[in-house]
Amino acid sequence: MAYSFKLSRRIARFRAPVFASLVLALVACDTTESLDPINSSNPDGTDAIALAEPTVASASFSGGIPIGMAAQPVNEFGQRFNGGKRTIGPGKLMEELSAIRSRGGRVILMFAGHPRHYRDGSGHFSFDKWKARVNEYRRLNFESYVKDGTVIGHYLIDEPNDPRNWSGRPVSASMVEQMAKYSKSLWPGMATIVRVEPDYLDYNHRYLDAAWAAYLWRRGNVNDYLRSNVAHAQKRGLQLVVGLNVIDGGNPKLTPMSAKEVEDWGSAMLDSSYPCAFIMWTHNSTYLKSSGMPNAMDALRRKANNRSSKSCKA
Repeated sequence: MAYSFKLSRRIARFRAPVFASLVLALVACDTTESLDPINSSNPDGTDAIALAEPTVASASFSGGIPIGMAAQPVNEFGQRFNGGKRTIGPGKLMEELSAIRSRGGRVILMFAGHPRHYRDGSGHFSFDKWKARVNEYRRLNFESYVKDGTVIGHYLIDEPNDPRNWSGRPVSASMVEQMAKYSKSLWPGMATIVRVEPDYLDYNHRYLDAAWAAYLWRRGNVNDYLRSNVAHAQKRGLQLVVGLNVIDGGNPKLTPMSAKEVEDWGSAMLDSSYPCAFIMWTHNSTYLKSSGMPNAMDALRRKANNRSSKSCKA
């Protein structure tokens, strides 16, 4: 597959003058999630995001399937987005999960952080280093958040199939299964999720629960793309997270999606009853306020709400 969610593919190619004023704002006002929950500026391992008080004392999940963004701030869980993907360090995990639950939200969690923390000296994936990162969370008891659905699942790794991430040596489907098995040994009830399309996962998976298919214009017809990924997921006995690369997945290539593209393509991805969550890449407040975008996102939220609720556990 093409590798769509690269942080290096920045938002420098907007399609029309109406978007031109967004370029600097997108870069300056919002940054994408670092995938690194442990950093020098936050020694407790947290993302630098202030936790606002919930708009209501305690909101319940509204039903349907979770919809939201990667790197979504906690205070964005609520009326428009009730799902998201977050990289949260162990020092703030319980606090943020409590805040997300109070807003009726559900979240996919990444524990290992940025790939640089689990590459060996040759730049290849290191299972031992990955386990060491994940082990930082063993002492935390967040089982209640898993049981009530606040935690959608454990995001094991991003794009294991991309050789550029791993110095020319992709992380195999069998290794992804070993990662899933290790996660299940620690948290048996939590779904295991990998950010790769299911056709890569040509393995007899017992511990991996879900693959991920994110649509971009260059993938071709959106309906064909969805049907293919659902078929591959079903064949492998996997659930499927879907979404859009709204930041550089539009037409022409490597441009942000317009509001119409977001609504049209997102609606097509939500027409299927198979996906268990709809998560877009990536949160940016300036982009989300651009012309027509609030209405487009609200339309997708309504479609997600009308879907039958579904676990991401296989």
